[in-house]
Amino acid sequence: MNSSHYMTNLGEAARQASKTIASADTQTKDKALVAIADELVAKQSDILDANAKDIKEAQKKGLADALIDRLTLTSETVENMAKGIVQISELPDPVGEISDMRPRPSGIKVGKMRVPIGVIGMIYESRPNVTADAAGLCLKSGNAVILRGGSESFNSNQIIGQCISTALKTTNLPQGIVQVVKTTDRDAVGQLVTLKDYVDVIIPRGGKGLVERVAKESLIPVIKHLDGVCHVYVDKDADLQKALSIADNAKTQRYGTCNTMETLLIHESIAPTFLPEIGKILSEKNIEIRADDASRIHLLNALNAEESDWYEEYLAPILAIKTVSGLDEAIQHISKYGSQHTDAIVTENESAASRFIREVDSSSVMINASTRFADGFEYGLGAEIGISTNKLHARGPVGLDGLTNLKWVVFGNGEIRT
Repeated sequence: MNSSHYMTNLGEAARQASKTIASADTQTKDKALVAIADELVAKQSDILDANAKDIKEAQKKGLADALIDRLTLTSETVENMAKGIVQISELPDPVGEISDMRPRPSGIKVGKMRVPIGVIGMIYESRPNVTADAAGLCLKSGNAVILRGGSESFNSNQIIGQCISTALKTTNLPQGIVQVVKTTDRDAVGQLVTLKDYVDVIIPRGGKGLVERVAKESLIPVIKHLDGVCHVYVDKDADLQKALSIADNAKTQRYGTCNTMETLLIHESIAPTFLPEIGKILSEKNIEIRADDASRIHLLNALNAEESDWYEEYLAPILAIKTVSGLDEAIQHISKYGSQHTDAIVTENESAASRFIREVDSSSVMINASTRFADGFEYGLGAEIGISTNKLHARGPVGLDGLTNLKWVVFGNGEIRT
């Protein structure tokens, strides 16, 4: 297969199909989404069989446990994929929504309308559920999408792609609206990110190496985040029971996700009380702790934290812990070592909470909640196509609104400019 020719053909088909889906009404799009969900449920056993092949190959290749965790599908996760698609169908359609209408002295009325971006190129690793989530979000927001999953999830992605194609066909929509790349050739990524005549936005979702490569090579705008170095800061005025629960959940609910806490910051005045308690919880769950000198005196079996640990996205049962003098040092630490993904404060002090959410420059900033909530589903977006730490366009979990743009619309009644 000539990857250049193949990817160009996908781009041409996507551009043509994007015109159809951009003008489709909400009822048509929702009907297609429900059909996709039904097809996923009907083909659940085929999806799990394909996924089992991927897992077996991943284990043979010695992939990290975090990657295998992301790769693994179960009956429950397939059902949740289908439910997520149905939930997207139930969300308000942003396309065509007009806002900020205001009259001008000339007599015209000026506003903004939400419109599809056009064609999305999605490049991702491991998680096969991204295939369904991305397809659903792009379809509902009136975009076509080209999906290039990782080689480790090739079999899973192909069967999910077949389910989507079947649903599109049964609802009389072009199959070019959602296309799953049918090659594991790495050159396909290089070709996709240069299809500037056909693709409007590239969204990479995966490890730092993938995202860096895409950002470097792409001739197309990229929506991305590189790392998920997420922090929880336990303030001197924290409710310690809340803090224990939040810190435990933020680290141990799942290890291999980008919104998992990687560094825990503790105010020095509560360190003697809080650290032994959280240390016991983490020890019982076999979490390796790497701590600074001030924290290690209150922890059993903690390793010495190196400078590199403060930058690390472990995606594993490892946690860095640091004792800080107060809110100022916590904010400074997050600013220096964080990745502008998700950071949380635990405090009952409204002034401290207000400063934290104002001064921490991350795509999600939380008060008294686990960082694991930084997720499109939890934010009410139905699902997410990814999380963005960009400063322009979309930021944070990217759902339907993040896959649309705005254009100015003007309503007049014969006015002319003088």
